[in-house]
Amino acid sequence: MTSPLHRLVWSDPGRRARILLRFADVEADGGRDLVRAAEATSDPILRRLFLRHAADEQHHAAMFRTRAVELLGRDGNRDPAPASEWLAEGERGLDDLNVEDEREPNLLAFLHLSEKAAEKAFRTYASILERDPGTREVFQAIVRDEAFHMTYTLKQLNRLEPERSGWLIWRARLRRLWRAYLRLAGAIGAVFGAIVLSLEYFVVLPLFALFARRAAQAEPLGWRPVDDARARDLGRQY
Repeated sequence: MTSPLHRLVWSDPGRRARILLRFADVEADGGRDLVRAAEATSDPILRRLFLRHAADEQHHAAMFRTRAVELLGRDGNRDPAPASEWLAEGERGLDDLNVEDEREPNLLAFLHLSEKAAEKAFRTYASILERDPGTREVFQAIVRDEAFHMTYTLKQLNRLEPERSGWLIWRARLRRLWRAYLRLAGAIGAVFGAIVLSLEYFVVLPLFALFARRAAQAEPLGWRPVDDARARDLGRQY
């Protein structure tokens, strides 16, 4: 059902490049978070998997960035068209979680949902980019890694918390929904703020300027005599 919307969003090469650059930033940030998670964990299996995952994220960031530069160079280096984040949402990674304060099962549950959402989104983008085989190949290559990330996070979660894994995934899903609500509320607030400021600038301020000009025209030019009471007020402190 959302394919026509995705086709519209990805149709412009400049917008496509900007989205890929944003994806690159998210992947690189997720890789740094995973390195910190590997440093914080005492589980050797998780440390190895987190480091491999971090290397994959850095590789994805390089792939997205390289493809974005190619698109911009092919498109005459024109400025990319604006792209709304909610129209092309990729991977969220740890979504600015403080990995040092999170328990390992919570990190695994959050990562599992993020990788699952990214795998689904990237697969959708690859299916609609038949006219851009270069970008399509990037997504197809990354989807394979996302499937592995989605699988290992669930497997390790079941290893650490075999009885509570379902509840931890549901709690992580609620946290993701809350963060998505905050992002949506922020976007709506930004839109309404832009509308209100535009009305103030183009409607309210011109009215004030008109009233000020009419008041200035009613004022006589030059100096005017001041009555004695007001003149005495000017000669004291209060």
